[in-house]
Amino acid sequence: MEIVDDEGIRRDAIAPVIVSASRSTDIPAFFGEWFLHRLMRGHVVWNNPWNRQGIFVSFAHTRVFVFWSKNPRPFMTSLSRIGEMGYSYYFLFTLNDYETEGLEPGIPELAERVKTFLDLSRMIGPGRVVWRYDPLLLSDSLGVDDLLSRVEKIGFRLAGHTQRLVISFIDIHKYPTVRRNLEKSGFSDIREFSDREIGLFCSGLAEMNAKWRLSLSACGEPRDLSPYGISRGQCISGDLMRDEFGHDQALMQFLGEPDNKRVERPGRMPFWHLKDPGQRGSCGCIASKDIGQYSTCMHLCRYCYANASAPTVEENARKHHALSQRGIFPESICGNQKSI
Repeated sequence: MEIVDDEGIRRDAIAPVIVSASRSTDIPAFFGEWFLHRLMRGHVVWNNPWNRQGIFVSFAHTRVFVFWSKNPRPFMTSLSRIGEMGYSYYFLFTLNDYETEGLEPGIPELAERVKTFLDLSRMIGPGRVVWRYDPLLLSDSLGVDDLLSRVEKIGFRLAGHTQRLVISFIDIHKYPTVRRNLEKSGFSDIREFSDREIGLFCSGLAEMNAKWRLSLSACGEPRDLSPYGISRGQCISGDLMRDEFGHDQALMQFLGEPDNKRVERPGRMPFWHLKDPGQRGSCGCIASKDIGQYSTCMHLCRYCYANASAPTVEENARKHHALSQRGIFPESICGNQKSI
């Protein structure tokens, strides 16, 4: 479709039904004011990190925003406005406990994050706040039993305030940025799970979930964990949207029928016909457009794949802050898009 950009120039834009905000940075924590201004303006620009070209993204057809966050507290006062504008939304709330290790230096203390989760759930409903424990990782001092204990303590607090738990096992060897960032930060002992340790963890999680009764899934995981009651992950989930936003006829028409309800495609993951082609083969997410930018998240998590380096992130944060202080909210988060 065609839009008019901030300079009055007509541009070609994509117009996704589902917008991801965002896999690559924490928009609710750091860019909520920017997001709200861009929502009212009707479009953003997403900068491709590989070729640095800008893609215009219109909200003209958007029905659902999927917010990814470790600290949505600063954004919660904006939610009523988003609802009043006619949009639906839900949160993928990553709630880990790596305080002892110091792996997530930019986030609030665990107790504060748990309180935010509970407050958000009471505000918008437990079906619209998905708990993510991501990534699951081990080290010389952090074993499977200790990790399970940390998950259990959080799960006990969240009982009744969410319906889904998504887990994700860390991938270090496949992502040079992750390995480099861990080593630079002094965490070279962080490691992936062995197959045996995955079995031990999933068995323990299944035992705990007998009390919680959550829907369990594993994000981007090629292994079959169904013997533990853990399905393949679909963080941007057609099932969740049907459950929570079934009143939205335009969204329901876009989703269509889940593949596992089609007689000609038995046993397929729900909504596989909408699988996002831009994600990994083992990712079950349905199609969406992400609007975040790499190297902008000030949580500075040591395992992050989306941050090139802390100095780069800090410089981008300074640029954004300087613009927002002047009431300027450019089309892209950092205001440095290149026109297509």
